[in-house]
Amino acid sequence: MTSETLLLIGRETAHAQEMLETHADRLARRGVVEEVDAVTYEREPVRELRSRLRSIPGDRVYVMPVCVAHTFETVRGLPAALSFVSGTVQYCEPVGWNPAITDVIVQRATDQIQAGPDVSLVLVGFGSSSKPYHRQMAEYHATRLREGTAYGDVHACYLVQDPAIECARYAISNDRAVAVPLFLTHCEATERRIPEQLEPTGIEYTDPLGTHPLVTDAIHAELEKQRVLAVGESTAFEARLTATQRPVATDGEGPD
Repeated sequence: MTSETLLLIGRETAHAQEMLETHADRLARRGVVEEVDAVTYEREPVRELRSRLRSIPGDRVYVMPVCVAHTFETVRGLPAALSFVSGTVQYCEPVGWNPAITDVIVQRATDQIQAGPDVSLVLVGFGSSSKPYHRQMAEYHATRLREGTAYGDVHACYLVQDPAIECARYAISNDRAVAVPLFLTHCEATERRIPEQLEPTGIEYTDPLGTHPLVTDAIHAELEKQRVLAVGESTAFEARLTATQRPVATDGEGPD
């Protein structure tokens, strides 16, 4: 019988390991696989995770990048680092695309202000000057929220691309508004940069998505999706990443 491991991987921040372990503990108690593990890296997945990845057990290893959308590291360095895993790797899609995340956004927002036609909702993503992943994910949820909630209007803004956070006050149509950061854990961006830019706008601000139980459900759902994909030859974006990305030997990071 094939043994399975779920590996949660996140970018290192002050609260990342705690967040990952919370989700890992819940999933382990559910018995979703034989083993659930959680690791973080600071900047260079290949260099920092190589030794740890070699020790990961399991014939099949489901690797979940615990972030809301792909980043430069999750499409380059992280899939390259996964070549050090001895088992068959099933690389998962970030959880930000799961519909359950829309429900987490609503719950975070209503903790501050009850939804209604006189309330605006602002989604704050990290964004990217060159990659579309964060914008696509934010707009996906913005569309679902416009169609399925009572908010008067819903807008997305970003830290590092337009529309910028400080422009949110010009986009919203109501005096009462709440902003939800599309991040999975507290970090420098959620604790300093976003609040500083929101402060002049008067927009209320919530906690990140974090350890909400529905985030755990989203991780579980992605695992089950990958189980189905593992039966055949997947053409998914993540499968192509693990098939094509490798450590670069000229940088001293190739297989040894």
